[in-house]
Amino acid sequence: MAGTERAEPVNEPVLGHAPGSPERAAVDREIEQQTSHPRGIPLVVGGERIFSPTAQDFSAPHCHGLKLGQFSLAQPPHVTRAIEAALAQKSSWAAWTLSERGAIFQRAAELLAGPWRARVLAATMLNQSKTVHQAEIDAACELIDFFRFNVRFAERLADAPLISSESERNQLELRPLDGFVYAVSPFNFTAIAGNLPTAPALLGNTVIWKPSPLAALSAHHVLELLEAAGLPHGVINLVQGDAAAISEQVVSHRDFCGLHFTGSSAVFQSLWSAVGQRITHYRSYPRLVGETGGKDFILAHPSADVTALAVAIVRGGFEYQGQKCSAASRVYLPKSLAASVEAEVRAMLSEIRVGDPCDSRNFLGAVIGRAAYERILGYLERARLDPECRIACGGGADDAIGYFVEPTLIEVSRPDHALMREEIFGPVVTSFVYEDDRFEQILRVCDESTPYALTGAIFARNAEAVALAQERLRMAAGNFYINDKPTGAVVGQQPFGGARLSGTNDKAGSVWNLMRWASPRVIKENLNPPRDFHYPFMSKLDNEP
Repeated sequence: MAGTERAEPVNEPVLGHAPGSPERAAVDREIEQQTSHPRGIPLVVGGERIFSPTAQDFSAPHCHGLKLGQFSLAQPPHVTRAIEAALAQKSSWAAWTLSERGAIFQRAAELLAGPWRARVLAATMLNQSKTVHQAEIDAACELIDFFRFNVRFAERLADAPLISSESERNQLELRPLDGFVYAVSPFNFTAIAGNLPTAPALLGNTVIWKPSPLAALSAHHVLELLEAAGLPHGVINLVQGDAAAISEQVVSHRDFCGLHFTGSSAVFQSLWSAVGQRITHYRSYPRLVGETGGKDFILAHPSADVTALAVAIVRGGFEYQGQKCSAASRVYLPKSLAASVEAEVRAMLSEIRVGDPCDSRNFLGAVIGRAAYERILGYLERARLDPECRIACGGGADDAIGYFVEPTLIEVSRPDHALMREEIFGPVVTSFVYEDDRFEQILRVCDESTPYALTGAIFARNAEAVALAQERLRMAAGNFYINDKPTGAVVGQQPFGGARLSGTNDKAGSVWNLMRWASPRVIKENLNPPRDFHYPFMSKLDNEP
């Protein structure tokens, strides 16, 4: 592969889906088709569709009465079969060249950019209650970018040069890990769900994939897309069911060699602990890659542009119901700007509609399910009863039709209030107002208030303030934004990931993530092997006895 000319990938253009546009008409047709024909979603093991005796019904989060289908639940024998299928396919898949494997994901990207686009978008809108724009930037553009860019990143790894002298030839071989990889994906991004099993697979690994049960429909469509692109059976095996039981069975296996995870910090820690307890049991040391929780911040300097700041709060905090791991959740406002910022946020929120995401007039859909709704409702009730909280706007919720929560802005009187520290994962943004002359102190508060370090933003027109924030908040966010909302990372432009309790910061959408799924082998060929064991230092001088 070395020395060949390759076109660099470009990010997939975002389609507008304006009413009356061809792309919107295609999505509307798919929505009608998928709502008219609920799907029975099987386990997929070695390419075989398995409908287990136990299954779980699921509905659209924004409409309890809209039944989307039911998905099969794996029992321990199914998980065993999935592991056996992954191990059986391992040698064959690893024998494919990187170019051959990459061609499959390039085809998947082309299919998703074309005839499969509306299908995967509609599933994401229905299953995860995303507006067409949120589905477009996620399930189409970002997933296409993952497929295309990951292939290029893997080629760069394979092309890493080694020095060879005249008498030897040195080569680098990208081997897969020694075993199978376990991918555990979340509900909130179809692109993440698609990337977690496919990034290891591109490097020659075989995978057990357990997607979130809250995104079963879109995950199944992604796997069917990959199969349509030519992915061999058994490379990725999809199982649903009791998450704790499946994970326990998978990480107990001697050939478990890697975890690619996105989800809560608590679950990732429990999996890490389970691996640690079995460390002497494994064939090799497992690779653990995780992107977990966040309490992402926007910090404003007195020189900030008020309107830009307000837009960042509304878009960064409330798009997709605040269910992005990068969503703005805590805001630090200088006293001189706080009233103006709040007024602009209130004005924007007064225009925002919450409802069925398939209705293009709505800016927000529903939160993902009953548990999320009740958790967020609990925070809203706490805020109503807490004298240290003031609900500036929003605060309402209604689950009569779907799990709808109003975008809510809450001001607290203490920067260490629970609403400024705890991850809520909903359309709730909490602000604290500080005295203008305490900007440096609030930088320290921002850095130390939470155990997370995923995303954050500084808003300032003062260059010195920007530089100071960039320095003092160096460890507070893996993705740091200047005069921009802390969401919307683009593959190849802003590789994504955070540290502290936000994960291992292996940067999805970059070469850094892909190198975790390879076990390099260096091969040295000696072209002129020595034929005398003596070294020069052993020689005697002429006058030596």
